[in-house]
Amino acid sequence: MKKKQPQIVTFKVDPTLLEAMKGVPNRSEFIRSALLAALQNVCPLCKGTGILTPNQKRHWEAFSVDHNVRECDDCHEFSLVCAHKPRRKMHRVAR
Repeated sequence: MKKKQPQIVTFKVDPTLLEAMKGVPNRSEFIRSALLAALQNVCPLCKGTGILTPNQKRHWEAFSVDHNVRECDDCHEFSLVCAHKPRRKMHRVAR
């Protein structure tokens, strides 16, 4: 099997971001790591666009009949909660 060669991707940055990156010893590795980390945290529904298509909106509306978005009492982040299951404690209490 033939190994795929790395591809070059370029993009423009504003002067402020360029200045901030000047002290980074290996900018390419830094950017690769930052992109991989960001992609691991992308919304599975909108894929990071922040916008739902009309079909995604219809799916969300059907899903949201039995699910709610609630703020966690401990960390104050928002999460999806099923209306038919008891809420589980997600954070351990330090003793």
